[in-house]
Amino acid sequence: MLLYNSKVSGNCYKVRLLLAQLGIAYERRELSVSDRSDRLALLGEFNPGLRVPTLVFDDGRALGESNAITYYFATGTPYLPEDLFERAQVLQWLFFEQYSHEPYIAVVRFWVNFASSRPPEEEIDARRTGGYAALDAMERHLARREFLVGERYTIADIALYAYTHVAGEGGFELARYPAIRAWLDRVAAQPGHVPITA
Repeated sequence: MLLYNSKVSGNCYKVRLLLAQLGIAYERRELSVSDRSDRLALLGEFNPGLRVPTLVFDDGRALGESNAITYYFATGTPYLPEDLFERAQVLQWLFFEQYSHEPYIAVVRFWVNFASSRPPEEEIDARRTGGYAALDAMERHLARREFLVGERYTIADIALYAYTHVAGEGGFELARYPAIRAWLDRVAAQPGHVPITA
């Protein structure tokens, strides 16, 4: 399999983390998160969104979007519950991550660290407000449990871990979130865990 990847992308990291934990081998092709000039030529036949991660299977089929890829590989493993309600709860957190978390925390991290031009501070502050709302929701939920769903580690945890654990790179202060910080430690202690830099 070939993973079109960006080493700094939390979305790509989700896929790399799960594949590492499942012991699945793959090849990587690194793409820039800021220079997208070659995306149509590279990804046009595989992913209509032209985004990474995009995974091309050995038979030529391709799958894009990090949470779709992790859902595919987690199916039939302990990382995705068999119970229908718990599986729906995992999906709930995957949708939350893409709608309420990633557009704020990941975008601010990108603007601050990787973008060729930085937007006005008021725009960054507005995104930070949205990011803090997502962190507040996670803190409330994790204050009463070890993991996001079913008291066990799932792809819901992988999805939210990817950008939460590097939120400080975007100026988010995690010190005020003790439940999140304890959860980050639990996720990092899972067998087969690899850092975002791996």
